[in-house]
Amino acid sequence: MGTIPDPGELTHPSFDEFQRQTSLMTSCTLLWKELSDHFTNLEQDLLKKSEALRHKIQTLDHQTKESLDELDKREVSIQGSVQIALSKVEKSMEAALKALETEDDENGEVDDGDGLLLKLKSFCLGMDSGGFWRFITGKKKELEALRAKIHLALAECIDPPRFVLEAISEVFPLDKRVEKSDGGNDLGWACVLVLESLIPVVVDPVIGKSRILVTPSMKERAKEIAETWKASLEERGGIENVRTPDVHTFLQHLVTFGIVKREDINLYRKLVVGSAWRKQMPKLAVSLGLGDIMPDMIEELISRGQQLDAVHFTYEVDLLDKFPPVPLLKAYLKDAKKAAAAISEDPNNAGRAMHLAARKEQSALRAVIKCIEEYKLQAEFPPENLKKRLEQLEKVKVEKRKPAAVPANKRTRANNGGPMPPAKAGRLTNAYVSSYPAAPAFVRSPSHSQYPAGVPPYHSPPSMYGSRSSPTNPYTYSPESAPHAGYTYSPEAAPHAGSFPTPPMSYPVYGGYGKPMAPAYQPAYYR
Repeated sequence: MGTIPDPGELTHPSFDEFQRQTSLMTSCTLLWKELSDHFTNLEQDLLKKSEALRHKIQTLDHQTKESLDELDKREVSIQGSVQIALSKVEKSMEAALKALETEDDENGEVDDGDGLLLKLKSFCLGMDSGGFWRFITGKKKELEALRAKIHLALAECIDPPRFVLEAISEVFPLDKRVEKSDGGNDLGWACVLVLESLIPVVVDPVIGKSRILVTPSMKERAKEIAETWKASLEERGGIENVRTPDVHTFLQHLVTFGIVKREDINLYRKLVVGSAWRKQMPKLAVSLGLGDIMPDMIEELISRGQQLDAVHFTYEVDLLDKFPPVPLLKAYLKDAKKAAAAISEDPNNAGRAMHLAARKEQSALRAVIKCIEEYKLQAEFPPENLKKRLEQLEKVKVEKRKPAAVPANKRTRANNGGPMPPAKAGRLTNAYVSSYPAAPAFVRSPSHSQYPAGVPPYHSPPSMYGSRSSPTNPYTYSPESAPHAGYTYSPEAAPHAGSFPTPPMSYPVYGGYGKPMAPAYQPAYYR
C-alpha cells in the first residue's frame, strides 16, 4: 500500500495558486475596465468631433448659400443702383444750374439749421470744395449742427467722393498750409467730420454698406492718398509720435472709401492702440477688421494702464465675460490715486503739485462716473461715494480760491497813498472804497450837516487803529473848495464821542448873515 500524503503538503500549494489566480483576475478586470473607459472616451470624442464637423459643414453651406444669394442680389441690383446714382447726378446738375442762375446771396449770415443747410448745399451744388472747407472750419462751435446737415448737403454733389477729397486736400494727407494762421490748430476734426458724413452718401441704396458706390478712379486716388500718408510716418517721427487727429483722419479715410488692406493689420492695430482714448476708436477698430485680435488689444491697453479705454473696447465687441468692467474701473481709479499722490510729493512747488494732483483725481472720477452711467453699472458699482469724493475735491478747490479774511480792527491803507476809510465803512451796506487816489474834496456824510468852523476837529482814539499809527486828520478837505474851514462828523467813525442831534440837511450860515452860502463843491455821497 502506498503512503498517504500529508494534508498540509496538498493544501499549501493549492492556496498559493488560488491567490495567484485571484490576483491575475483582478488585474485583468482592472485592465479591461481601463480599456473599456478608454474606448468609451474615444467614441465620445469621435462623436463630438463628428458633430462639430457636421455643424461646421452646415454653417459653411449656409454661408455659401448666403454669399451666393448676396452675389446674385448684388448682380441684380447693380443696374438699379446705377440708375439711382445717375438720377441723383442729373438732379444735382439741374439744381446746380438753377442755383447759378438765381445766384442767391451766398455771403449772408446763417442763423438757423435751414439756413446752414442751404449754405452748405450752395457749396456742394457749385462743387466749390474750397469754400465748403473754409466754411466748415469756421463753424467748429456748431459741430453738432454741421454733423446733422453735411451728409444732406453732400448728396447734392455731382461727385461727392471727389468733392470730399478735394475739400480735405489742404491738410490731408499732408498739411499744405504755408502759414498755419489758424492758431496752429490742426483741422483733423473737420476731416473726420466730412469723411464720416460721406459714408451715408456713398453706400449702396439697395444693399447697404456692403457696397460703396465710389468710382474706380476715385478709389485709386484714395489709395494713393493713404499710401502717401503712410510714407510720411517717418517724417512725423514714427507711429509713436504721430498726432492723434492725423491717425483718426487716416483710419476714417480707409473705412469711408473701403480700402482696408489685410497686410496692414499690424499697422492699424498700433495706430488704434496709440489713440485708444478717442471715442470713435472702438467702432473704427471693428470696421478695420480688428475684431479677431480685439482681446489682445484689450489686454495691451490694460497693461498700459488704460483700463477705462479697455472698457469701451470690451463693450464694443461684447467681451464682458472675459474682461469684467467693474474691476477695470476700480483699477483705473487706484492707478489715478497713485499718480496723484506721486505728483503731490513734488518738493519744488508744493502748491502747484497739490493743484495738479487734485485735478488728475477729479478727471479720473468724472470719467469713471460717466462710464458707469453710460453702461448702466450703478448696481455693480454705485457711484455715490465717487460723487462725494468729487464734491470734496471741488469744495477744497473753491475754498483755496477765497481771499484770506482781514481782521475788522486792522485797516489797510490803499497802495496809492489815499486816505484810510472810516473804521466802520466796511460794515456799511452802501460803503464804497475806491482803489484810485482820492481827490481832495470836502467829504460829508449825507445824514449829517456841516458844522461851523468854531467846533474843534475830532481825533480818533489811537486804539481804533491797533498798532498802526492813525492819521492826524483823517477827514481831508480842500481849502480852495471850502474857504471857511469845517469838517465832517460821523458817529460811526467816532463811537466814543458825545451824541449830537441830527439836524436836517442844510448849508452853514455865513458869518452873521441870514442867507445860507452855497458851497463851491458838489457833495460826495457814499454809494
